[in-house]
Amino acid sequence: MSRQNKEPIGCGCANIPFSVILIILGGGYWWFSQKGNLDISKLVPKNQQINIPILNPAPTASSTPTLSFSSSPNPASNNNQASEKIIPKQKTPLPPTPWKKKVIRGIYLSRYQVTNNANEQTIRERVRYYHSQGINTIIHGVWGNGCTMYNSDVMQQTLGYRSCPNQFQDQWLNWLIDEAHKQGMQVHAYFEKGIKIDKNSPIFDLAIARKWIVPGVDKTYSEIDHYVLDVEIPEVTNFFKNILVEFVTKYPNIDAVQWDDYLGYYAELPGKVDRTANLTSFVQQMVSSMKKAHSSVSFDICHHNPYWAKRYFAADWEKWGVDRVFIQAYNDSNFVEELNYAQKYAGVAITDRQLGRLKELIDNPKITGDGAISRKFFISVIAFGRFG
Repeated sequence: MSRQNKEPIGCGCANIPFSVILIILGGGYWWFSQKGNLDISKLVPKNQQINIPILNPAPTASSTPTLSFSSSPNPASNNNQASEKIIPKQKTPLPPTPWKKKVIRGIYLSRYQVTNNANEQTIRERVRYYHSQGINTIIHGVWGNGCTMYNSDVMQQTLGYRSCPNQFQDQWLNWLIDEAHKQGMQVHAYFEKGIKIDKNSPIFDLAIARKWIVPGVDKTYSEIDHYVLDVEIPEVTNFFKNILVEFVTKYPNIDAVQWDDYLGYYAELPGKVDRTANLTSFVQQMVSSMKKAHSSVSFDICHHNPYWAKRYFAADWEKWGVDRVFIQAYNDSNFVEELNYAQKYAGVAITDRQLGRLKELIDNPKITGDGAISRKFFISVIAFGRFG
């Protein structure tokens, strides 16, 4: 049954072309080895460019001191030597820009775009570069399509695989976290695709054999068929809980983990089964297990607005007990309405095709941070594609 013209327009993710990969902000070794890759101004029309650090870095004021010499009017009649006085040039601190006032200013790195065996120097240099451009949060993909990017004992013991096929080094993320923290930045681990896999997943055949898959095909996105891992099966629930606990134990300095809208069931799966309560119980168990292992790590989600999430994905996330929610505002035709939701929660996520929207987001005083009430903003440059 088609949802068009019957319900409010939601995420609009299916309209994002698969060719939008590595255009702006992602990257592996090639990406990290290039200079100036964060020059968004080349991709934003001139009449939409905004004066924020990520687009137009402000020139650094010179710190060279001014030298002033004073001597007596008549050197011949005065034996005092000329005195040299160094007067530093006084800097008047500039007020923070609307961009700087946003509590979270994030860059998203997709899981397969950052696993090309980059070395430590390159990683640290790029983190410092992001910092220089006004970025203070790196959202880094660590899971997707049923497998981890890093070597996982849980994966090996449960499924017979150490990780997804990639060149990821365990130290990769440690270097990134360490350098980010030195720069006063945060790193959030992104669990892409959540509980969904496609036929390219290395665990697809095993999941079918073990009957881990919910009957039917998830056609949320017309370009690719997804299959949903059934979290009502205790073995599946325990697998995800163990993966999450392992991750925050393996990388104890991580600041947050984040799950996306793939943490949900497609409403038009066969049977019209209401899985809302079971999904809520599953997420609550994951949050509880993670908090017991590492209480200071934030459990966040980047999901559809609460109406859309519950109506079409059985994701009643207002009951999940998560720390922060970022609203996906990927549908331009419904962008203003999505911002109304974002103002009530932790903030908004946009795609690389919506960079022209940056100015209105940055100038919006309601998309901000105010202490204990988490209203935050980050740019989530989503790179959709057939990534294994």
